[in-house]
Amino acid sequence: MLARLQFGFTISFHILFPAFTIGLASWLAVVEWRWLKTGDETYRDVYQMWVKIFAVTFGMGVVSGVVLSYQFGTNWSVFADKVGNVIGPLLGFEVLTAFFLEASFLGIMLFGWNRVSPRMHFFATAMVAAGTLVSAFWILAANSWMQTPQGFLIGDDGLYYPTNWLAIIFNSSFPYRMIHMVTATYLTTAFAVSGVGAFYLWRKKFIPQAKIMFGMAMLMAVFVAPLQLLFGDLHGLNTFKEQPVKVAAMEGLWETQQGAPLVLFGWPDEQMETNRFAIEIPKLSSLILTHRLDGEVKGLKEWPKDRRPPVAPVFWSFRIMVGVGMMMILTGVFALLLYWKKRLFDTPWFHGWCMLMTPAGFVAVLTGWFVTEIGRQPYLVFNSLLTSDAISPVAGIHVALSLLAFIIIYGFVFGAGIYYIVRLVRRGPAAKKETPYGGHGITQPPIVSDAVTASGGDHV
Repeated sequence: MLARLQFGFTISFHILFPAFTIGLASWLAVVEWRWLKTGDETYRDVYQMWVKIFAVTFGMGVVSGVVLSYQFGTNWSVFADKVGNVIGPLLGFEVLTAFFLEASFLGIMLFGWNRVSPRMHFFATAMVAAGTLVSAFWILAANSWMQTPQGFLIGDDGLYYPTNWLAIIFNSSFPYRMIHMVTATYLTTAFAVSGVGAFYLWRKKFIPQAKIMFGMAMLMAVFVAPLQLLFGDLHGLNTFKEQPVKVAAMEGLWETQQGAPLVLFGWPDEQMETNRFAIEIPKLSSLILTHRLDGEVKGLKEWPKDRRPPVAPVFWSFRIMVGVGMMMILTGVFALLLYWKKRLFDTPWFHGWCMLMTPAGFVAVLTGWFVTEIGRQPYLVFNSLLTSDAISPVAGIHVALSLLAFIIIYGFVFGAGIYYIVRLVRRGPAAKKETPYGGHGITQPPIVSDAVTASGGDHV
C-alpha cells in the first residue's frame, strides 16, 4: 500500500503537467499561426505570455516524469523484471521519438526570437506540439497494454515476451484511451486559458489579449466538450467489454441485473455489498452500456472479493469526472447564448463562473485517472499480474520515508513553480514592441528579459 501511495502521489503530480502542456503546445501553435496570418500584434502578445508559462510547466513535467521511471526499479522491480521486455521498448520509443523531438525544437521555441525567421519559429512550435502528442501516444500505448494486454506470451521463466508489436501498441483499448485523453488535455488547457482571460475581462485589463484567450477557449467549450462526452461513452463501452468488473465498480452495481439502474448517488458499502442512501434511475445503466432497456450488466458479486477493485474511490471518482464534464458542456452552452446576444465579453457573472472553472480540466483528468488505475486493481497487468506480486523486496519504513521526502520536496519545488506562474499571470501580456524580430518586419520582445522582469528582477 505504501508503494502504491508513493507512485499514486508522484504520478498524480506528474499527470497535471502533461495534461496542460499537450493542449497548451497545440494552442500556442494556433496562436502563432494566427499572428503570422493576420499580422495582429495581439496574438503575438498572447503567445509571448503563455510560452513562458509553457516553459515552466514543461520543465516541471520533465522533472516529475523522471521520478516515475526510477520508481519502477525502486518499488516495483519485480514488475520491471517481468514485463520489461514489453514496457521497456515502449518507454524507450517515447524518449527516442517524442522527447528528442521536443528537446530539439524547444530551444528554438523559447530562445529563437530575433535569431530565426518567423516561419522557422512557427515550425519549431509546431514540432514541439507534435512531440507532446507523440509522447502521449507511447505512454498511453504502454498504459493501455497494462489494461488490455495483448500480443505477448509468458515464458517458463515467468517473463513476458512480445510476439506481436502491432497488437501490443494498438491493443483493444488504446484508440479509445488515446482520443479520450488527448481531448481531455485540450479541454484542460481551454478552461485554464479561459479562466485567465475571464480574470482580465473581469478586472478590465489587457482587454484585446483577454478577448483572444477567452474567445478561443470558449470555442473549445462549445465544440469539443460535447465531443468528449461521445468519446467517453465509446471508451466506457470498450471498458464494459474488456474490463466489466471496473464498470461494475464505476456504476456501483453489486447484483447482475437485466435492466440495471443508474446509481446517481450513494455510499458503496463493501462489507455489506450494497449501496447506502442510493438514488437510482431505473434501467438507465443498461440503456447506456448495452443500448437496450433490458440489457444485462454484471454485478460485482460475479467476482471474488479479492479480485474486485476498491469500489468507493472508483465510484466517486467517476461521478466527479462526469459531473465536471457536464459543467464544461453547460459552460459552452452559456457561451454560445451570450455570443448570440453579443455579450460574451461583457457579462461579469459568466466571467466569474469561468474563473471558478479554471481547474476543472485538472480535476477531470485526475479523477478519470483514478478510475482507470484504481479500477484495474488488484492487477498491474489486468487478469495477468497481481499488484501484490510485482512489488520490490523493500522494507516498508524505507518506502514511508521516501514518500515523506517526496511530499516535502514536491511541495517546495512545485509550489515555487506554481507561484511563479501566478506571477506571470498577474503581470499579464507584455506590450514591448521595440525589438525587431529576425529582421522580417515583425517586432518581438526578448522572452528572457520579460521572464526576469516578471520574477521581480531576480536572477534564476
